[in-house]
Amino acid sequence: MVKGANVGLAALSEDVGSVMVSLGWSSATGEGDADVSVLLLDGDGKVRSDVDFCFYNNPVAGNGSVQLLGKTPTADGSEDRISFDLDAVPEEIDKVVVAASRYGGSRFGELDDLRLTLADSAGDGLVRFAVEEADEVSAVIFGELYRRSGEWKFRAVGQGYASGLAGLATDYGVDIDDDAAEEDAREQGEQEQEPERDQGQGQGYAEEAPLPEPAGQPAAPARVPAQATGARADDASAAPAQDGPAAAPKPARRPRTAKKKVTLPRTARKSLADNESWRSARLFPVSALKSDRERETRATSVVLSVMAQVPEFGRRLTAGFGAPAGRMETFTEVTLPHGESPRRPDGVVRVERAGKLWTALVETKTNGNALKPDQVQAYMDIAARRGYEAVITLSNDVALDGSPLVDVRIDGRRKHKVALWHLSWAEVVHQAQMLIRHEGVGNAAHAWLLQELLHYLQHENSGCHGFQNMGAAWVPVRRGIDDETLCQGDARALEVIENWERLVRQVCLRLGGELGQKVLPVQRARRGSDPGVRRAELADHLCEQGRLNAEIRIEGTPGVLAITADLRTGKLRTSIEVPSAEPGYPLSRVKRLIRRLAEAPADLHIETLVDGPGAGPRGTLERLRPEPADIVPKDGAQITGFRLSLFKGMGSGRGSAETGFIRSVDEAVDRFHAQVVAQVEAPAPRRSRSEEPTG
Repeated sequence: MVKGANVGLAALSEDVGSVMVSLGWSSATGEGDADVSVLLLDGDGKVRSDVDFCFYNNPVAGNGSVQLLGKTPTADGSEDRISFDLDAVPEEIDKVVVAASRYGGSRFGELDDLRLTLADSAGDGLVRFAVEEADEVSAVIFGELYRRSGEWKFRAVGQGYASGLAGLATDYGVDIDDDAAEEDAREQGEQEQEPERDQGQGQGYAEEAPLPEPAGQPAAPARVPAQATGARADDASAAPAQDGPAAAPKPARRPRTAKKKVTLPRTARKSLADNESWRSARLFPVSALKSDRERETRATSVVLSVMAQVPEFGRRLTAGFGAPAGRMETFTEVTLPHGESPRRPDGVVRVERAGKLWTALVETKTNGNALKPDQVQAYMDIAARRGYEAVITLSNDVALDGSPLVDVRIDGRRKHKVALWHLSWAEVVHQAQMLIRHEGVGNAAHAWLLQELLHYLQHENSGCHGFQNMGAAWVPVRRGIDDETLCQGDARALEVIENWERLVRQVCLRLGGELGQKVLPVQRARRGSDPGVRRAELADHLCEQGRLNAEIRIEGTPGVLAITADLRTGKLRTSIEVPSAEPGYPLSRVKRLIRRLAEAPADLHIETLVDGPGAGPRGTLERLRPEPADIVPKDGAQITGFRLSLFKGMGSGRGSAETGFIRSVDEAVDRFHAQVVAQVEAPAPRRSRSEEPTG
């Protein structure tokens, strides 16, 4: 589509009751990013209240009809996905605006290939719109969905806002909370006291106490960021300059929202057990599991039952598959006719909205067992005959773009389309962590249910551990690299590259769930390149260099975290490049870095990055603490930054056992983030009061 064009969705597909909108971009460094927001507008072109402003810390709006699903990596950047259940959008809403914004002074001109794509509930692409001429703006309206004569249409907008998200939101009637700073301070004080308050509670969760609000105003939740002013919750750039000793930065203003959420407490309450041998009673026990079949049956029942009872969780897992926002019921071991031998899928998910049913069959595998193509094909055929919308596979494996886990035949003569989707157990765990530890759920009972689910999935007996095996090619490839017999074009090297990519994606899911931040793999490739071609090139590099490389971007950290597995030396290297834009003499800048790394490991390697060709000096933190001048360039070269690296022995096994490669990667990333990255997060530059955004 071109800017200003519009199209009726019903003319493009019959499956547009639910649609998926994706906003994408790329950057040369892999670090550029933006945040998506959605505004639901009434007939006057305004939000009814601030709850109609949907953004990353208020990801559901319109009675569940709009949901932000987060980012997914692409070959040359990332995409933000938004699920729209158009049949469930409140009748008072005439238009839905889809926008994105940048923060910290960044502009969209620094990103490439700004685009919007729209797909129907079966995942088929219907619309693509490329946004141009957005160089000097920090917020962009990509497009809008609107009603005409009872049908939904899409318009390609591409309008930029130099005033950022604050200007965009204000134009549509979002109320900017001028008292947010005072409330933030009060909430922070309450949160710091929360562990003590939890000691007297009898549950493993805590509901945040309501704060006093002006008369007639809804309560603001404890986790709403400064999004409407173009600043983020972790971006202190909106704080005024301070004289004298460092003072707590003034939080930026934020939009109000109406509903508090329940999250788990920061620390566990004191146990009433006599000793450590006492085991807490669990809702989902794991001690009696003896076979793979028992694990599959129980895991399916556990996760489907929690999906039906916790609306936020069920909606989070199914919205990306085209399910509407409605009443959900789940079933296990359902018998369905299929020729002479009936089939029994592991589960069925049904969602009812306005008298219409959305149905998905579920096929589950645990303990590393692979999906069986004939089973999945049979369920696809059954779903097509019965008019079901989807088949969902759930296993420890991780799906990759352009590399399907199961190949199925699609009968093009059938009018009804059935979508095949895949979930990893790691994705299920990630979504549960995000809800109960960071974003919150509707009430305390739901928080407890999710906590019990999380305990079950993470138990060693459940079999729901995510990707845990580098595959049969892992040992032969390592041996081939060691004795230099592995040749380019070897299919085994490609298998290792695919499994390495699966592992990196799982590392991002796990770390993101623990931190409550967006963590995504950075995939540097030519725009529009085929994923298979990119992996083939990486496989050739593996054969030639003997190394596996990956980069992950963690929201709020300077630079990207690089991971290198050198199969020749058996070493894992985790590193990050920290820019050095601070003023001062070179030695002063080095000393400031050393002070910030006071708690870092002594074996941390520090390399000075210099402007121009050649490498800068380097040394270990243990040696540099008494002699920081050793990494100051002797030739007067300008310091552009520092590379911080930790080295660790690499596991030899292909699995995740104590000596396994997968566990060694997890441990290396965890250690590096906790002991290095967390200490070097660059402080945001201060602004003068005249530069502070106004609401």
